[in-house]
Amino acid sequence: MSLISRINETTPAQTLSSPEMRRYARHLIMPEVTVEGQRKLKASRVLAIGTGGLGSPLLAYLAAAGVGRLGIVDFDRVDESNLQRQIIHRQTSIGQAKVESARRTIAELNPHVEVVTHELALRSDNALELFADYDVVVDGTDNFPTRYLVNDACVLLGKPNVYGSIFRFEGQCTVFWGEKGPCYRCLYPEPPPPGSVPSCAEGGVLGILPGVIGVLQAIETVKLILGIGDPLIGRLLLFDALKMKFKEMKLRKNPHCPICGPNKTITGLIDYEQFCGSPAREGPAQEAPQVPEITCAELKQKIDSKKSFVLVDVREPHEYQISKITGSTLIPLGEIPNRWQEIPQDQEIVLQCKAGIRSAKALLFLQQQGYKKLLNLKGGIDAWSEEIDPSLPRY
Repeated sequence: MSLISRINETTPAQTLSSPEMRRYARHLIMPEVTVEGQRKLKASRVLAIGTGGLGSPLLAYLAAAGVGRLGIVDFDRVDESNLQRQIIHRQTSIGQAKVESARRTIAELNPHVEVVTHELALRSDNALELFADYDVVVDGTDNFPTRYLVNDACVLLGKPNVYGSIFRFEGQCTVFWGEKGPCYRCLYPEPPPPGSVPSCAEGGVLGILPGVIGVLQAIETVKLILGIGDPLIGRLLLFDALKMKFKEMKLRKNPHCPICGPNKTITGLIDYEQFCGSPAREGPAQEAPQVPEITCAELKQKIDSKKSFVLVDVREPHEYQISKITGSTLIPLGEIPNRWQEIPQDQEIVLQCKAGIRSAKALLFLQQQGYKKLLNLKGGIDAWSEEIDPSLPRY
């Protein structure tokens, strides 16, 4: 059963109370919506993957619009660094489960909306069963394994996948729907090499940007539910906040796509972490490639005992200004190929970044240049601040 036909079949059973009629009055007088359309919204079921930067405005506006059931998938807890962009959470929510924090905010926005929380990690063994109960899935994740998982589950179930992504000042939005157009694999047949694309935790994001992309995702979701307008199927909308420009890129269905093409080879969900070569969770909790490591406690002992070694920080200069380990030398990762000879080969070298990802890449490069005495600081300066020197700001 298609999205619109299912909602149309359930619409007659949906009635709007007098308070709902007053609440949605500005919708009801629109010829594209009317009472019938508002009933479709009330009958609809939308699943949001993530309650972060994109999920926050998405959930808030879908709740305000009157989507009947909102499912929320997230297993993370609210951290103070989230509040710069994740506006569905509050200062009082720090340390609490994100799904519960979002549920409370939605309840205050619109008590007529049913909220179903799924405090779990989305995996291959639970995605299909979870998605089956919803009409539209909205992807607000920030890592490749989960994006491929969401895509494949949606294609297998015939569900539309409203996709968004953000990084620094740029964002993207589209609708992947294998039955009617291209899917995520048509655009990205293969994941990028692990560590080649920085996450928001590594590269940062303007806190306001997710509001733009998340609202676009909400608009596309409502259009799909109502069956109106021209959805972003086969079109990728690109937004540049610095230039304040939108661009559109046409997307074509890949006839050789292994999951939505005519000769599909993927008929079930796979191990997406293995497929992408990286774990689904990004940021400080992400594991670095297998390289020689040193813990923060071991580094502190080395410093206190005044052992001879060189500490190289491979972060960017603006990150170095936020916080640094005393005695470290700054050589950004991008400059390592041209400046590696500044690093002595006859001494032990400890490499460090924010979370241990970029420094691991620098270590592998230096190994190729013949360096032998190399160690990567496990967890980077983020772990150092948490375990050794709490006076250093975390970011």
